[in-house]
Amino acid sequence: MNLYRALFVSLRLWLMLVGFVLLFVAAYALPLLFPLAKLAFFVFLSAIVIDAWLLFRPGNVRDKLPFFARRDVPDRLSNGDNNPLTIYLENRYNFQVDVEVVDEIPFQFQRRDLLFRARLNTRETQTIRYELRPTRRGEYSFGAVNVFVLTPLGLLKRRFQFGQGKIVAVYPSFLQMRQYELLAATNRLNEVGVKRIRRLGHSMEFEQVRPYTTGDDVRTINWKATARRSDPRGTSLQINAYQDERSQPVYCLIDKGRVMRSPFEGLTLLDYAINASLVLSNIALLKQDRAGILTFSDHVGQLLPADRRSGQMLKIMNVLYRQKTRFLETDYESLYANVRTHIRQRSLLLLFTNFETVSGMQRQLPYLRRLAKDHLLLVIFFENTELRALLDQPARDTETIYLKTIGEKFAYEKKQIVKELAQYGIQTILTAPQNLTANTVNKYLELKARGLI
Repeated sequence: MNLYRALFVSLRLWLMLVGFVLLFVAAYALPLLFPLAKLAFFVFLSAIVIDAWLLFRPGNVRDKLPFFARRDVPDRLSNGDNNPLTIYLENRYNFQVDVEVVDEIPFQFQRRDLLFRARLNTRETQTIRYELRPTRRGEYSFGAVNVFVLTPLGLLKRRFQFGQGKIVAVYPSFLQMRQYELLAATNRLNEVGVKRIRRLGHSMEFEQVRPYTTGDDVRTINWKATARRSDPRGTSLQINAYQDERSQPVYCLIDKGRVMRSPFEGLTLLDYAINASLVLSNIALLKQDRAGILTFSDHVGQLLPADRRSGQMLKIMNVLYRQKTRFLETDYESLYANVRTHIRQRSLLLLFTNFETVSGMQRQLPYLRRLAKDHLLLVIFFENTELRALLDQPARDTETIYLKTIGEKFAYEKKQIVKELAQYGIQTILTAPQNLTANTVNKYLELKARGLI
């Protein structure tokens, strides 16, 4: 590394130079100060030389570089989540140093405040931990980790650069998917807002007759089997055990049109739908159902047939990661034609879209009714959270009253959409973006408990 590219001046040096300028100005008025000022300036120049020698002298340690740093970043980041990153620092100088660490993070984060300071003794190591929250899928390019080292004199800085040119892919929210998967395995989904749903019925798939245990549904008692196996010392109740109906196709239909462009906390509604689809697909596979994906906008994008083989989850993640869109007007006629052609078996269709007005929904209603005729259709659309915040504010003047009146009209239309779709047997979820995943999983488990899929 060239000396002129690695050498920087500290703020302390500039302040001392300003002090010397003031001292020499004072010496012009008071000549007795001039010899003292010259002596102090000579000491100052000597200190600069010593500082530079300490920072750059060869052979001050046996290692190739007197300071080392490394950024530990995952191979992929989770979209919409706080992803942990670590910077590892190691001081190989034979004296204590102060360091300033500037990490060149991808431009997509639009952050210029990642400056960390630390003090390391000889041969000491430290770690700096911080988090980044991406809001767009795709490739992110990390630059160098810039470490500026200062000696105890603190007049000059030596810059070290490490880890240049690392590219990391930002995938749909796999951290959220893992969280739901872990909580589902330990029956703790209620911690993320998923309700405990009592099974309301059984599938017709009989499994076996077994002894009654506490907590079993008394409606499943098999009285004939109980009579045959009666014990003289007492009656041993027998029940019919049913196996959950398995391998039902579950498709997430993701609208990539104009209505999904609205942002919420940095993410578009489309990315919220993609993240929820990833979690829901994983839950469906855990429930032994088959999961598939279909994306569409002005034309149908990708169709991944529903399956439950071991590699299906990886396929789903890759399909969702690659989704791109120009947010054009959605073509529901094309969607219906493709579903009718390629999805022959009755399936649960989770349609992630957005309707702002009843008239906007009614334009697509004929196609929604046709989809609901052949499949169990669940339409998922979004509340306007900014509108809800406006409605919750007290009205203090005429303008606020007017805005709240208009807001109430739009909020009422959302509720009307739910009622009108229900008239045609179409299931709906009207949800805030931040509650999308939990509400979708809740509805899926409810439909399974009711035996509708």
